[in-house]
Amino acid sequence: MAHTTFAALAEAARTHGSLGAAALALESDESGRSVADLRAAMDAELRVMEEAVATGLAHRERSRTGLTGGDAARVADGPALLGQPFRDALADALAVGETNARMGRIVAAPTAGASGVLPAVLLALGKSRHASREALVNALFAAGAVGAVIAARASLSGAAGGCQAEIGAASAMAAAAGAELYGADPETCGHAAAIALQAQLGLVCDPVGGLVELPCVMRNATGTAVALSAIELALAGVCFPIPFDEVVVAMGQVGRSLPPSLRETALGGLAATPTGRSLAEDACAPLSERAVD
Repeated sequence: MAHTTFAALAEAARTHGSLGAAALALESDESGRSVADLRAAMDAELRVMEEAVATGLAHRERSRTGLTGGDAARVADGPALLGQPFRDALADALAVGETNARMGRIVAAPTAGASGVLPAVLLALGKSRHASREALVNALFAAGAVGAVIAARASLSGAAGGCQAEIGAASAMAAAAGAELYGADPETCGHAAAIALQAQLGLVCDPVGGLVELPCVMRNATGTAVALSAIELALAGVCFPIPFDEVVVAMGQVGRSLPPSLRETALGGLAATPTGRSLAEDACAPLSERAVD
């Protein structure tokens, strides 16, 4: 996408009517593909997201490592203390993470480890709002545009920038998309994205055993909660004083400052705790050995 700053994207959105419409128009211009073709392709991505949620909710068994599994269904049957949309979003986020851990089909949004946040936010809010398919697809284009800005100005890699570059980026994408789903203007969408990303600056990448399961799956749920909070704040008129573009640059700087032990190497953070190491040893042992134990 030619627009590598959110400011330029927001300016284009004023011409096209929304972030999603601007992103769609820009992609069509750059790729030479028709708007109809691009919308159909994004609708197919949305179907994969829906299937990943459904698969995760339907299965309660643990993953092959035994580290994750069954929590999505538990949450879906839970008390909904803050209302059904919030409960559903948490369950959907876990469901996609668990589907990924079982080697199921997901949409990397922006990565496999952070694939649950965006579908969780959009599907839960879309269901609550009775949003049309067209509105959901538009919101996904808005999310993609925000992700492109982060990729251009910082990173979407946990190995390069910590989990803030994955779950943090996913939360920012989901926050902007969710705000757009509610009819927010580009500036409000930018505030939602900035609020979500600033909340996770410095979030480390410390996967137990180097596997995309613990704490990755759980962080999809907490990243979803951050995104929903950011949407709520932005729609209420709360403005984050630092522009989203600057928040992204700061995220990149923070990521480069993180030691290698906190950037996907499984040498620090939760992965280095006694329990984390013990779980990793068991998860990486042959299935026959684990069965004996």
